[in-house]
Amino acid sequence: MKLLRSLFISCFFIVVIIQPTQAKEVTEISRLQELNRSTRTVKEWLAQIEQQNPPDQKEKQESEVVQVTSVKANPTDKGLEVILQTSKGQELQVVNRSSGNNFITDIPNAQLRLPNGDAFTFRSTRPIAGVSEITVTNFDAQTIRVSVTGEAGVPIVELFDSPDEGIIFSVASSASSAQQPQQQPQTQNPTPSGQSEGSQQTQPTQPSAQNDEPIELVVTGEQDGYAVPEASTATKTDTPLRDIPQSIQVIPQQVIRDQGITRITDATRNVSGTTIASGYGNLIGDVRVRGFSSGFLRDGFASQPFFIDGGNIEQVEVLKGPASVLYGASEPGGIVNYVTKKPLSNPYYAVDLTAGSYDFYKSAIDLTGPLSNDKLLLYRLNVSYENSGSYRDFIDNDIVFIAPVVTYQVSDSTDITLAYEYLNAKLGFDRGFQPFSAFLQVPRNLNIAETDDFQDIEQHRLNLTLNHRFNQNLRLRSGFLYLSEKQDSFVTQPGELDADGRTLTDRSYFGGPSNADNYALQTDLIGDFKTGSITHQLLLGLEWRKRDQADRGISGVYEGSFDIFNPAYGLPRIADPNSFFEQTTITTGIYLQDQVTLLPNLKLLAGGRYDFVEYSSGDGQSAPTEFYDSAFSPRIGIVYQPIEPISLYASYSSSFVPNNSRTASGEPLEPSRGTQYEVGIKAELFDKRLSATLAVYDITKTNIPTTDPDDDQFLIAVGEVKSRGIELDIAGEISPGWKVIASGYLNDAFVSKDNNLPEGRRLTNAPTQGASLWTNYEIQKGDLRGLGIGAGLFFVGDRTANIDDPLTLPSYVRTDASISYKRDNWRAALNFKNIFNIKYYESNDYLVFPQAPFTLQGTISVEF
Repeated sequence: MKLLRSLFISCFFIVVIIQPTQAKEVTEISRLQELNRSTRTVKEWLAQIEQQNPPDQKEKQESEVVQVTSVKANPTDKGLEVILQTSKGQELQVVNRSSGNNFITDIPNAQLRLPNGDAFTFRSTRPIAGVSEITVTNFDAQTIRVSVTGEAGVPIVELFDSPDEGIIFSVASSASSAQQPQQQPQTQNPTPSGQSEGSQQTQPTQPSAQNDEPIELVVTGEQDGYAVPEASTATKTDTPLRDIPQSIQVIPQQVIRDQGITRITDATRNVSGTTIASGYGNLIGDVRVRGFSSGFLRDGFASQPFFIDGGNIEQVEVLKGPASVLYGASEPGGIVNYVTKKPLSNPYYAVDLTAGSYDFYKSAIDLTGPLSNDKLLLYRLNVSYENSGSYRDFIDNDIVFIAPVVTYQVSDSTDITLAYEYLNAKLGFDRGFQPFSAFLQVPRNLNIAETDDFQDIEQHRLNLTLNHRFNQNLRLRSGFLYLSEKQDSFVTQPGELDADGRTLTDRSYFGGPSNADNYALQTDLIGDFKTGSITHQLLLGLEWRKRDQADRGISGVYEGSFDIFNPAYGLPRIADPNSFFEQTTITTGIYLQDQVTLLPNLKLLAGGRYDFVEYSSGDGQSAPTEFYDSAFSPRIGIVYQPIEPISLYASYSSSFVPNNSRTASGEPLEPSRGTQYEVGIKAELFDKRLSATLAVYDITKTNIPTTDPDDDQFLIAVGEVKSRGIELDIAGEISPGWKVIASGYLNDAFVSKDNNLPEGRRLTNAPTQGASLWTNYEIQKGDLRGLGIGAGLFFVGDRTANIDDPLTLPSYVRTDASISYKRDNWRAALNFKNIFNIKYYESNDYLVFPQAPFTLQGTISVEF
């Protein structure tokens, strides 16, 4: 019945929303006629450059960044045309060179940008005979790079332009033309002027006349790679990862799909230095980064780590190290940003049906495309429904998630996006075990809570974003967020374990309704300019956010005791008087950041943010308790690229967290401060198909509240902890069809100063070592084309569950695998998790939660 219910919901939305005539995405591209032949020699190219670009126009062209709003592929009789769509193609110059089997073109003063301003990447694997891959990416903040990789040699590529289409690359297949012999790699960097044997600057001309019959091209809306070239979390601008002087890792949609992830926080297992903390109820996943609790963002807006549904998540970005420079108060370990799916200009429809062990059933749909013929009004709709049981007793979940998004292109320079999310989650509540070794011996299905424990969550999230470009060098981005959270729960506390190792006493309960209203406003002004030969991208931003929360609590105790080896549920309850608690936090922050290109291979990032934080709390009867804090959080970093694939970087960054406490004399405690020094190496290998980051860091957090030795009823801010380590992250494609994402780390996170805790005690949930490896291979040709096999290992070292009374959780290695088959627009997959059925645990810094045994999960997907 559960599977039928999921299937019914999916089919309902498909029938209502998708018209039968929209069964697949068709892009019709007519051939260009009556156009001149392209130039064929360097001499002709240079002559054309001088003719079409007089000296007085060159400076103007270099100062303007032309937007390429779409990339299309059009099969031809000779091979393939790749079209970079822009109305200003005649203003662009291109720099060509060859390296190994690669034809590479750089297009200065240009960027890949969707009409709404978001950056994008085009990639096609084995599009025609003799060509293994074509990629079009933003090489840096002002350059597009086109790479065409041949199987046996450098492909033959001709360049044209068209007033109606933009720049056109005509790629010949090996079936129609032999490839050029392999050439030695060119080591010189292309520049806007000059030329060399392997590097030519070209002004594209127009293609020869061809047949104008339309071509039918079927395109999907899913990213198919593991390596993501750029992200916005680190700088609030779309910046290539190689240009960021801080470790940032991105888990794209393809990894999420291949690993069969159903709880989105599990994606962070692929990132070095991170540990999953089971969180509230063993379903609301927290993440520890470099030994500290991470902050959470959703599309750049601060978010609470409550239940996060992954139904509309495109990718997960993990920025390591302090992030207060752009996002305000946060711990120094790092921040996790969940980036949602955006509307696409071409129709794309997908349906997923998943069933798995322990009565897990989930259905999901993803619909997107234009709502108007002129494609100025776009939409995206993600809907999912989950009905699941659990390997833990008394845990059943029923989750509905609906997320529509609409983008309207008001003009060429302005667009507005309105996004809404609705979540209704009725969850069983798992309070786990206390951190005593006796609990490691009980069956993992044992739930020492009561059969009627629960947690209900209802969320309404509204996000309005305005993007406006004043000119090529100045743009405005402004966003407003409203989030309503309503929760209700009944939670049983485990109590204390007697000396006999089996009897729990003092079991208690708490819960009750809770409501929170969140408001946030972010406005960023982004300007590009030059001071002489030095290029700047300046970001000036203002953020205001407010959170009002009110809890009406119930609490009480259970009569009698509870035997963990012979549990008896339903003991009488003795209620305490109900309670009320409310709190308000208001944050105002102003920040400034400058991304400076000193030289093409030397880049500086500098910025700072000043925050003002107001906090008040009370019981609604007596006078509220109030605190006012302010803090300045700087960051500075530098990136040096001695050769094109390698980036060396070093950075300093800082963070703060308000303490909201007072000393015995009534003075407020200063905020806790975090500082980090980080150096590292970033590499792009296998023609940018594989990326790697090696980072070394040293974090110190000071002003941590600790007991006042003169009065143990109060605190003083003299505590200190440190976290030091080395990390390695690798992601990408080794060869066509063979993808890999891997990580490894060593970490030493410990108490360095405290009035209660001994110096040297390890921080909770901070393993000294860990590693992960996931690889997937999909057969590219032959009768078995589309068959994929994946396997993964996730190693987490031993770690402390509770810093006050430490219990060491044992290390573990979890083994996963997958097998999938993709044919046309269908995909079927089986995911095997914890194949060897190991018994392992996670912690929320105090309680301990046993994790799932071997599970099997099957998914059927179809795309239209």
